[in-house]
Amino acid sequence: MTRRRQIYEGKAKILYEGPEPGTLIQYFKDDATAFNAQKKGTISGKGVLNNRISEHIFTMLGNIGVPTHFIRRLNMREQLIRQVEIIPIEVVVRNVAAGSIVKRLGIEEGLQLPRTIIEYYYKDDALGDPMIADEHIACFGWASQEEMHDIADMAIRVNDFLCGLFAGIGIRLVDFKLEFGRIWDNDFARILLADEISPDGCRLWDIATGEKLDKDRFRQDLGGEVEAYQEIARRLGLLPEGADTTVLDMEQHRKKRDK
Repeated sequence: MTRRRQIYEGKAKILYEGPEPGTLIQYFKDDATAFNAQKKGTISGKGVLNNRISEHIFTMLGNIGVPTHFIRRLNMREQLIRQVEIIPIEVVVRNVAAGSIVKRLGIEEGLQLPRTIIEYYYKDDALGDPMIADEHIACFGWASQEEMHDIADMAIRVNDFLCGLFAGIGIRLVDFKLEFGRIWDNDFARILLADEISPDGCRLWDIATGEKLDKDRFRQDLGGEVEAYQEIARRLGLLPEGADTTVLDMEQHRKKRDK
């Protein structure tokens, strides 16, 4: 068996050299981290679920004209993707107050924001992914003004689509993280949506109950992480009804936790 050349390993994924020039294989791990990797753990089966969920969402985004790095899913844990030059900026789209914005501004968690907010963070674990402004991005040349216009436009378009998608299955899209990369055609660069979209990088709350169905269950030691990820996959139609998989029953989970 030919050993694949590893290109990069992150907190949740590994990138391997792809079968053709300009491609990579993206492998989804079960590792879970929070608070800039200060908290570490494993969510069994998370990589399989995130692979399916991200494939599903990226495919739909491609169908509405959002350019992405996704080519196709290869197996339970791997995707074939385009190799892009990652822009070192995390783009966070917020619809509802949760997470760091609650601490920074002293506002109540769950508050519906009067308008969608887009925030930018510099991708550097050693620095704690500090929040940055457009001026920082321009000053240090991380992306051009035209690229940032494309990124902001795509972020809003993705948000509009995902809000509707998740609302249709009884889920409130609170906030989510996006990453972007560029591919080059001679001297011309084109921006693509990269990385993944899954419960690892989204806050997803049940509309009826307010239960959290995302990685906050790991961050806040709520338990039931696998069941939450499975519930997202089930509602998206990725786990067939009657399949031998655990479907989230939060009432049952609370009873078990309180024993």
